[in-house]
Amino acid sequence: MSFERFVSFRYLRAKRKQKFISLISIISVLGVAVGVMALIVVLSVYTGFTEGLRDQIIGINAHVMIHRPGNGIADPAQLKQEVEGLAGVEAATPNIFGQALITSGQYSSGIAIRGIDPENAGKVLNLESKMISGKLIDLADDSGLPMIFLGRELATQLRVDIGWKIRLLSPNGTLTPMGVLPKVQTCVVGGIFATGMYEYDSTIGFVNLETARRLVGIDGKGVQSLELRVTNVDKADSVAAAVRQHIGPSYLVRDWKQANQNLFAALKLEKIGIFIALALIILVASLNIISALVMVVMEKNKDIAILKSMGAKTGAIMRIFFYQGAVIGVSGTLLGVGAGLGVCSLLKRYKIIELPSNVYPMSTLPVKVMPDDIIVVALVAVLITLLATLYPSWKASTVRPVDALTYE
Repeated sequence: MSFERFVSFRYLRAKRKQKFISLISIISVLGVAVGVMALIVVLSVYTGFTEGLRDQIIGINAHVMIHRPGNGIADPAQLKQEVEGLAGVEAATPNIFGQALITSGQYSSGIAIRGIDPENAGKVLNLESKMISGKLIDLADDSGLPMIFLGRELATQLRVDIGWKIRLLSPNGTLTPMGVLPKVQTCVVGGIFATGMYEYDSTIGFVNLETARRLVGIDGKGVQSLELRVTNVDKADSVAAAVRQHIGPSYLVRDWKQANQNLFAALKLEKIGIFIALALIILVASLNIISALVMVVMEKNKDIAILKSMGAKTGAIMRIFFYQGAVIGVSGTLLGVGAGLGVCSLLKRYKIIELPSNVYPMSTLPVKVMPDDIIVVALVAVLITLLATLYPSWKASTVRPVDALTYE
């Protein structure tokens, strides 16, 4: 052990005359630990909430979507075969979008119609896991009236349930001398789903491709878009770029990040703001470190003078108090990291805090610990506490032996 470390550790040990200084050192350690713990817990909860929201958004939406402006995709089967052979693409399914008015008795509402292929849509969308009643394959039943799947909130607004009949009025009708006559399609409610997102559950309805073609006015086997599921959802943008390069510029390719970039950019900005705000707790704790070290310097003024008169260099005196502050900072950081991980583990395991399901897209407080967040928090905490030791260390190095020992 070097001379500087030996002296700094001796100064950290409590003596009768230094109990108050030692108490301030303990408070400084606890202050850093509380700040680090708060940062880790809040960032983990925020990351869990962001990923939970992401999973809800892309649960019934594809990771990547291929559109063709104008006439749409005339041969979706061929394009599906091409893109499924690309690296990173797991599956593809055709899709049709449309707007309509849905009515049931005296109740009505606007609805976003989505035409899907019941046989392979489950390979791309997580709709099956969101179903409260009914199965995805039921949409393929053509023995009677076509079926429609409604969101739970929309079904509640229309006062309908499984087996009830509804009517869809599409604006894509026939042009007559009296104006445009809307297309009318009667459907049977074959399933109800709940995604946890009010925007989706109150506005979306799923039908099969043939029903969607009749409502939208698409001839033959054409569709408006092709939806893709990728192997790694976080790399959907790179897969979309590869698909775009392969199929050419006549197609519009968008991944889920582009489709929701405003929302996730806002969430990312909020996470940075929370990090800066909670980092102030560590900054406050570092002020305690400064006060503790300044009082140690005042207490050890004569000791410093004796060390310097015995040949200790200015740099050695600075390192003594730098090591002392570093021990406080690193100890508080390690204690805070351990406490933060422990609290996150408890919240994740026992689901202590429940959230109202009608407000949030998840029922319990989501927690996801990211190693990168832990590393950044620890580094920031150590950096702040080390910076806090610079002034007291410099102050100690400026002590003049002749002034400190004049009246001894």
